[in-house]
Amino acid sequence: METHLADFIRNSAEGAEADSILRACVHCGFCTATCPTYQLLGDELDGPRGRIYLIKQVLEGTRATTRTQQHLDRCLTCRNCETTCPSGVRYGRLLEIGRQVVEHQVGAQRPWRERVLRHLLREGLTRRAWFGPALAAGRLFRPLLPAALKDKIPPRQASGVRPRRTHARKMILLTGCVQPALAPNINAASARVLDALGIEVLEAPSSGCCGALRHHLEDEAGSKVEMRRNIDAWIPLLDAGAEALIVNASGCAVQVKDYGNLLRDDPGYAEAAQRVASAARDLCEVLAAEGPALAGLGSKARSQAGRVAFHPPCTLQHGQKIQGVVEDLLKSLGIEVRLCADSHLCCGSAGTYSVLQPKLSRQLRDNKLRALEATGAERFVSANIGCLTHLQSGTTTPIGHWIELVDAHLASAPAAPPDRAASLQDRA
Repeated sequence: METHLADFIRNSAEGAEADSILRACVHCGFCTATCPTYQLLGDELDGPRGRIYLIKQVLEGTRATTRTQQHLDRCLTCRNCETTCPSGVRYGRLLEIGRQVVEHQVGAQRPWRERVLRHLLREGLTRRAWFGPALAAGRLFRPLLPAALKDKIPPRQASGVRPRRTHARKMILLTGCVQPALAPNINAASARVLDALGIEVLEAPSSGCCGALRHHLEDEAGSKVEMRRNIDAWIPLLDAGAEALIVNASGCAVQVKDYGNLLRDDPGYAEAAQRVASAARDLCEVLAAEGPALAGLGSKARSQAGRVAFHPPCTLQHGQKIQGVVEDLLKSLGIEVRLCADSHLCCGSAGTYSVLQPKLSRQLRDNKLRALEATGAERFVSANIGCLTHLQSGTTTPIGHWIELVDAHLASAPAAPPDRAASLQDRA
């Protein structure tokens, strides 16, 4: 694609990056076939190729409009198009650059309710100290809330028992921002499974949100503050010998693995950011490396899960390019696991998308649930807190994180370690 970037961005690092990405696009249109919003709306401008044209026009000097912004806002950033693209176009990164420019030009024209909502999402969801009490209040007054808001408030979940043993092998676990309040057993189950494998989980109390939420709401400055805070919290633990930084929410894993790129121009943090990014591992990558030991632990267990359907989040299969790993881990434990039809498509959660684009999000959720239910599975599992809560809002079928399934499976084996056995009783 031929480009002629405008003076305001031509000589910047973002301009050079955007120019390179645009020139890689050959207009083939393969991306439209796998774009969830194009499938729903049938509008070229609501597909990757059309959005690329819109971004190109803005970067070449055409003033953005609220219509331009609307088409970019409707993108889920699922990056399915990147998996499909034969030319390797880094659409996700181009979209980030384009959204920043468009927000700068027409962001003030958003309706005031939308501006307030985006502010509340940025500030409320990223702070554990705020989100936990707000969620508790929401649960208390849930019967009085509108149906759309009720869907966002899941029932309270037991936190589960944490391991108390120490091990020579140690890994850091990203605690997260909303997950500890929404589904505290996910982190506890991760710690129990790793404890059974002889790995001690460390948590840094001063760490917090990974920065993804602000990053995708065009708050680059705020996102970088969160990333720097996390780096400051994790580097001492890496210095002390921690083998890796484990992330059990695939959306956060994409962000943390990109710290090196996002802070590459920060002289005070570039090197440390790259070190953290290099140490980051999705939880399934860690367990896959421990595959034989995990299979040995589960060899005496009898699966009580029944038939399971796995929904691979976009941030796992398209963002991190990890496919088949979770399924293989579950199968190695004797758990019957299936993928639904069109498993490559987004469920509609996409961070704050389900709040900002509720109609499209519900359509995608319902499509995904119909496909999952068609597998005949008795329960569904996924790998990202956003997907879990979004899908659960539309079905009575139990939905959890796949690590909780592994944890319960190992706990069913004879002579289960006390920590896991106690946790199983706690959850029952």
